[in-house]
Amino acid sequence: MNLRTKIVALAVAPLLVALVLVSLAVRHQERDLARRERALIEETYMNQRRNELRSYVDLAISVVRPLYDAGRDDEATRNEALQRLAALDYGSDGYFFVYDLQGRALMHSRQPELVGQDLWELRDSRGRFTIQALIAQARAGGGFVEYEWRKPSSAQTAPKLGYVTALPRWNWMVGTGLYLDDLQSTMQTLDRQMNQNVATTMLWIAAIAALCLAAVSAGGLLLNLSEHRVAEAKLRLLARQVVQSQEEERGHLARELHDGTSQTLVSTKLLVESAVDTLERAHQPAPAVLGKALVRLNESLAEVRRISHRLRPALLDQLGLPAALERLGAEFGEEGEVAAVVAVQGTPRELPEEVKTALFRVTQEALTNVRKHARARQVHIALDFERRGVRLEVNDDGVGFDLQATQLDPRRGIGLRNMRERIAAIGGRLDLHSGSKGTAIVAFVPAKSLEST
Repeated sequence: MNLRTKIVALAVAPLLVALVLVSLAVRHQERDLARRERALIEETYMNQRRNELRSYVDLAISVVRPLYDAGRDDEATRNEALQRLAALDYGSDGYFFVYDLQGRALMHSRQPELVGQDLWELRDSRGRFTIQALIAQARAGGGFVEYEWRKPSSAQTAPKLGYVTALPRWNWMVGTGLYLDDLQSTMQTLDRQMNQNVATTMLWIAAIAALCLAAVSAGGLLLNLSEHRVAEAKLRLLARQVVQSQEEERGHLARELHDGTSQTLVSTKLLVESAVDTLERAHQPAPAVLGKALVRLNESLAEVRRISHRLRPALLDQLGLPAALERLGAEFGEEGEVAAVVAVQGTPRELPEEVKTALFRVTQEALTNVRKHARARQVHIALDFERRGVRLEVNDDGVGFDLQATQLDPRRGIGLRNMRERIAAIGGRLDLHSGSKGTAIVAFVPAKSLEST
């Protein structure tokens, strides 16, 4: 992928993310607004219906009030009151009904077949006692009840809001109701309109996204070729500087080793070889101990070099912790049959010397334990540069161990305690998890510790 393509990709990706986020936000806001509007309409509708019902019942009571207040409780007076209530209606589905307080229908202008029937045990489709609920509300001083009843105009059962009140001296419940199926139809229409509005908005956002992508792509294609070459030249120069820095540090370390302990060991080795050569020229057999000494010196030289590298790997100072961990993983895989995979996440940044050293040592100790005890086939090393800190995870697929028993045994777990102490010393936290599927070591150093270290 060339530079221009990368730049275009870097410009397009945030744009797409922003448009997706805007789409989600708009979709959420529209749906939230629609829900609020739906609730407001429903509440307004119900309040209006309640006011209507209260007015209707007040009107009906005012019609029979003269008869009721006259103090007459004879059958003729009651029949006249029932006739007056039956004559009141408001539309094809608006009527009044009268029941006694024991559930017997006394008057029903739209369903005269119910008159005289005991409907105390009547239930709706949801198992609710309809007449009992109405009578209970009437006995409580009157009020609203939602129930289901057959709608005269359609002969279908529909939800209904009723308002009832009681005439205690006559043992009556008087009430009326309004059907709510028109509210459900209105709400369904509102939902369909809301979905259409959301779909239209999404189409507009998609069209805008297409235009923006086209503009960005055109701009990327029009990038100046000279700028492209300058950028590539700067990248090549930076790469050379990094390589040069590596080589200079490696040369410095090589000179230090050559002038120090390794030089002394080489000199000792030459002296022993010279002694062996002198004896051979004199036709005298060299003692076997000299041969062993040469072998030991060679091993010591190799060990000194290996220890020098592990004490302070050059990459840790030159390129930082990620490069050092990658090199450590590579060496770990070369020295045995266990493969080590290193992954770096986030945006790497320079860490204080103490933090780099501590995390590197934790990884070394973890790999040592894996080689000695885990019987694993693969190790995963992950270094994650987060906004709130740096996280290091070392996971293996080995046999695991009893973490609690290891921590309680003073003769075991020295390496684990050392790791905890190193991380704690820099203000971090180290967590260990081990089971039959492997072991996980997680070290986390918060951002405030990175600044104060």
